[in-house]
Formats: sequence, structure tokens, C-alpha cells
Amino acid sequence: MNGPIETLLFDFGGTLDADGVAWKERFHALYRADGLDVTSDAFARAFYAADDPLVGSLPPTTDLAGTVHALTVNLERELTRRFAGRMSESGDRTQRIASDFISDSEATLKRNRPVLRTLSEHFRLGIVSNFYGNLETVCKGVGLCTFFNVMVDSHCVGVEKPNPAIFRTALERLDATPEKTVFIGDSLHRDREGARRVGMRFIRIAPQSVQGAQTGGHSYLEVSDLQTLVKVLQ
Repeated sequence: MNGPIETLLFDFGGTLDADGVAWKERFHALYRADGLDVTSDAFARAFYAADDPLVGSLPPTTDLAGTVHALTVNLERELTRRFAGRMSESGDRTQRIASDFISDSEATLKRNRPVLRTLSEHFRLGIVSNFYGNLETVCKGVGLCTFFNVMVDSHCVGVEKPNPAIFRTALERLDATPEKTVFIGDSLHRDREGARRVGMRFIRIAPQSVQGAQTGGHSYLEVSDLQTLVKVLQ
């Protein structure tokens, strides 16, 4: 990448815990495997109807497992309301889907922690996430706080990505400049667009199957995981 880099800012959900697959898409895959056949757009509407009420309503002491469980309960209720005729008998589905989601996140985080340790030895690291008000608790519980100097939770600062203000908050807390900062995330709208507005470079974490989708004339790199990110930054 052109020019010196001193600071790396990361998204959390879909980036650090899933190597480029958003929570909405992960839940859709789990429900699809359970037999629910709905379009991505229809599932997205149900997901956000379940997700949005949790912002600011979860106690700040809620860990990753508690967050995922609360979201799954809301999502199960919303999907049943919208697609009752297409849903199989629930049984233990809520617990099973939440457990599978958490297990997948924990496996990815376990794989990514050594990478983040290496990066923290060479760069200042921060997290900027559209979250529920409990980002710091979640990060502490999954062993990430050691590596990050700053964690900016959208609910706590009152502004969400891609609004430039949330990115500037992280830069100010790190005493960093956008010209020497790279944002790493999975969302072209929230992460790439926000980085562009502030003047930061952007690297997209995305599975190889969805790489190559560039929009708006703003060039960026794509990598499939954090291990590859280290090679790009060397």
C-alpha cells in the first residue's frame, strides 16, 4: 500500500469474528440449513426488525453469548411471525442456532487472536463497530482487549457508520491521522464508504466467492482473512 501506515481500525461483527461474513448472512445460512427458504431481502427485513430493538436495550455487561442468544430469540420470533407456514417445528432450534453461531465465532476469533497480537506489535489498533452498547464487554470476553487501544461502540457515542463522526472519534482517541490509517471491514456501505469520507484507506475482508465488487470508483484491496492481511501490510 502507498504511504506509511501507523494505525489499523477494524469492524467487529463480520470482520474479526467471521472473516468477511456479516451476522445477517451467517444467520440466514443457519436458518436455510434448517429448511427456511426465503430470499435474502426478505430475511434481511426480518433480521433488522429483530436486531434494531436490541441497540441500547442490552445491559452493557452482556457478553458475546448473551448478545447472540438475545438476537436469536428475537429473530426466531420475527421469522415465525412472518413465515409461519415455511418454518419447521421449532423444538430446540433457537438454542441450536445460537450455539452454532457462537461456536463459529469463537473458532474464528481463536484463529485471529495470534494475528492481532502480531499486528499490535507494529500498529496502533482500534475497533469501530455499529453495536449494541456492550462492545467492550464482548471484546473483553473473547480476549481482544489486550490488542486494541480503542473500542468505539456506535450506541455509546451516538452515531453509526458510515457517518464520518464515528471514525473521527476513533482517530482522535488514538491521536491518529486518516492519511496513515487503514480501515478493515466487510461492508462496502458502512465500512468502505465511511473510510472514504474520512480519507482513510480501506481493506475489505471478504470470502473469495464475493470478492471483486467495487463501486463508486474508490479503489481498495480485498483479502479473504486476517492471515492474508498481515502479508498485505508487510
